[in-house]
Amino acid sequence: MCRLIAYHGAPIFLDELVCLPRHSLLHQSLRAEEAKTATHGDGFGIGWYGERREPAIYRETMPAWSDENLAALCHSVRSPLFFAHVRAATGTAVTRQNCHPFQIGPYLFMHNGQIGGYPQVRRHLEAQLPDAQWAQRRGSTDSELMFLLALAHVARGLNLREAVLQVVEDIGLLLRRKGVQEPLRFAAAIADGRALHAFRLASDDAPPTLYLRKLDMGTVVASEPLDEHAHLWTALPVGSALTLQTGSIHPQIHRVAELQPG
Repeated sequence: MCRLIAYHGAPIFLDELVCLPRHSLLHQSLRAEEAKTATHGDGFGIGWYGERREPAIYRETMPAWSDENLAALCHSVRSPLFFAHVRAATGTAVTRQNCHPFQIGPYLFMHNGQIGGYPQVRRHLEAQLPDAQWAQRRGSTDSELMFLLALAHVARGLNLREAVLQVVEDIGLLLRRKGVQEPLRFAAAIADGRALHAFRLASDDAPPTLYLRKLDMGTVVASEPLDEHAHLWTALPVGSALTLQTGSIHPQIHRVAELQPG
C-alpha cells in the first residue's frame, strides 16, 4: 500500500504539507500509522500545477527520506494544486515509470490500493485501451492502467469524475465475471488543473484510508492526518467521491453506488 496527499486552494509551498508537519508525508514514508506496511521506500513522486497548463512532476525510485532534492524542491515550489505520493510496491517493479503521480497532458493521477487478481485480468484490461492510450503506457502498474482507461473515457466525452467511476465499475464487474475473490481497493486522486477529485472505494468493506481537512488557505486530502490534531481531519466516507473545484468554497462529497464483493 502507498501513502498520498493532494492539495487544492491558494498557492502554498509544497513543504508545508510534504515535509514540515509532524506526521508529514516524508515522515509517513518511514513510519506510516494506518497502512499495512509502516515503511514506504519503493519510490516517491510529486506533481504540481504552475503557470503552464500541463503540470510538472518529479519522481524517483529511491526512498523519499533519502533524496535531498525532494526537500529542496518542496521548499522552493509554490502551487495551488499539487500531489505527493510515497510507494510500497505490490508486485510490480520499482522503476521511475511505476512511481506516482502519473501525468499525461493536463492530468495528474495517483492511487493507493490494488486490483485484486491483477495478473488474471491485466491482459483483458490492457486490450480495452484505445491506440492513443496504449501508446502512452510507460510502466506496468494497475494504477497507471486505470488512469489510462479513465482518459479513454474522457476522450469519449465523460467528465473526469464519471470517467474514473466508470473504470472502477467496469473492473468490479470483470472481477466478478472472472471469479476473482481478491478485492478491488481504490483510494485515488485525479486532477486537470482546475478540479481535484478524490475517491474512496472498494469491493469489500476495507478501502484504504483517506482523510479531508479544510485549512484557511485550501483543502488537503491525505491517507493519514498530517499533524497531531486528528479531530480536525474527517474520514472520507466509504463509497464516496470528493470534488474540489476552483472558485468553490466547500468540498462536494458524492455518494457512489457500492461495489459488490467479487
